Amino acid sequence: MFGLFKKFKDGFAKTVSAISDKTRGLFSGRKIDASSLETLEEALYTADFGVETTEEVLAEIKAAYKKDKELRGQQAAAIGAEVLKRVLAGAEGKLEKSPGANPTVIAMIGVNGSGKTTTSAKLGWRLKQDGKTIILAACDTFRAAAVEQLKTWGQRLDLEVIASHTGGDAAAVAFDAWQAAKARGRDYLIVDTAGRLHTKSNLMEELAKIRRVLQKNDPTAPQHRWLVVDGSLGSNSIEQAKAFHQSFGLTGLVVTKLDGTSRGGALVGIYRQLKIPIYFLGLGEKAEDLQPFSIDSYVKAVFGLDE
Repeated sequence: MFGLFKKFKDGFAKTVSAISDKTRGLFSGRKIDASSLETLEEALYTADFGVETTEEVLAEIKAAYKKDKELRGQQAAAIGAEVLKRVLAGAEGKLEKSPGANPTVIAMIGVNGSGKTTTSAKLGWRLKQDGKTIILAACDTFRAAAVEQLKTWGQRLDLEVIASHTGGDAAAVAFDAWQAAKARGRDYLIVDTAGRLHTKSNLMEELAKIRRVLQKNDPTAPQHRWLVVDGSLGSNSIEQAKAFHQSFGLTGLVVTKLDGTSRGGALVGIYRQLKIPIYFLGLGEKAEDLQPFSIDSYVKAVFGLDE
C-alpha cells in the first residue's frame, strides 16, 4: 500500500504544489484564521475542484473553526480529505471478468490526445502482471500513427495485437480480434477505438458500429466502455464526457496525464457530474504508472497528508 501511495503522491506533485504554494504553512502546525481560509479557497479553485466541492470543504472547515479557534492546519487538511472521501463515495472502479464472457471486452473511448492508445497498452500490461491473458485490438485505423503506436507498445510489453492497415475497417478489426481472443482462450480483449473522424457524428457512428459487430459474437459485449480523459483539461472535460456517455453508455473512466497538471481536482468534478466509476489514473509515462484509482490515496496525496 505504501508503494501505491508514493505513486499517487509523486503523480499529484503539481496539484499538491498548486495548493501548497498558496497555503504554505496553512496545513502545518499553525492555527487556522480567516485569512488562511480565503487562501485555501483560492487554492482549491486553482486545483480545479469546482464550486460545489470547494464550498463543501470550506463549510466543514469553517464549522470546525467556529467550534474550535485553536484548529490547526493539519486538522483542517484532514477535514478536507474526509469531505472529498464523502464526495467520491462509490468512485473506485474494480475490474473483474464478466461472468460468462470469454473474452471480457474493454472498449477504450476518447478523443485524440487523451492518451487512449498508450493507456490501452498499459492496461494490457497491468492485467498481464495480474496473471490475465490479453489481446489488444488496434481499431483506431483512422489515425495513421495509432496502429503503429499500439504495435510498438505491444512489442515492448510483449502483448498480442490484432491490427489492420491505416484506413481499414475498424469494426472488422474488432470482430477478428474477438474471434482470435475466443479461439486462444484469452481473458480480456482491449479495443483501442478512434478518437477523431471528420465529424463527431462519424466518430459516434463508428463506435456504434464496433459495438454492433462485437455483439454479433457476444450480445453483452463490450462489457466495459471506458472513457479516457486527459486530466490536464480539468473541468473542461466534463462536457466531453457527457457527450460520450449519452452516445455510448460509459461504464468507467480512466483519467490520464495527472502527473503533468496542477488541476488534479478535476476528477472530483467529473465523478460528481456523471457518477461513473474511475478505474485507473495515469500518473506518468511508464507502464507501471497506470495505477488503480484509490480514494484514500488520492485525498491524502492532494491534501499533502502522509500515509
